Amino acid sequence: MKNEMHTNGRGGATKESGPERVNAFSDGVFAIIITIMILDLKKPEAPTFAALIQLWPTWISYLISYLFIAIVWTNHHFLSKHMQSATPGLIWANFGHMFAVGLIPFLTAWIAETRLAPLPVAMYAFVFLLVNLTYLALIYQTLCRHSGGTASEKMRRLIYLRSISTIGAFFSAMIISFWLPYVGFFIISACLTLYLKPEIAALPRISRTNNTTTILAEFI
Repeated sequence: MKNEMHTNGRGGATKESGPERVNAFSDGVFAIIITIMILDLKKPEAPTFAALIQLWPTWISYLISYLFIAIVWTNHHFLSKHMQSATPGLIWANFGHMFAVGLIPFLTAWIAETRLAPLPVAMYAFVFLLVNLTYLALIYQTLCRHSGGTASEKMRRLIYLRSISTIGAFFSAMIISFWLPYVGFFIISACLTLYLKPEIAALPRISRTNNTTTILAEFI
């Protein structure tokens, strides 16, 4: 990324660095989070399949959390391609995002040890909601703050719509988990499928010219 020149309040020019250090820092945080999760895995108390099956909360919580972190990293990498420069707003939005993601190992261990008890699962959903809120801040700093960016207006709207929809779903999962923690955990897991592909394909646009119908599929 090229550095950008901006004027400061005194009429002089200030130089903003590229986002490479922001991305390098983020990659390091993701690596540390995954390492912590692996170290938290508990071994069976006996060399039997029964003992292994008894640890099903550990395996399922690790699986969903690892998938979540992989999805967050993939979407973060997608946004990094649209970063123009490391502005203060972008840096702080990224710090907030990393803070939220950094809570995942703690909640993963908690729901595993309590075997998906209501409060841990509800807090697990809250952290997912928090990650999504901070992701919205990153979207604003990368896709929406600079009108001359590389993202189209349609892409911005669709990504915003997806994020707001999943925030509502995570909030619902948090409330439901107080009474039905397994259902809440299922809702959390199901929402992750919406982010498997960071970019969103736009709906087909139909245009009619000379009585001929042409379907123009636009992909973002």
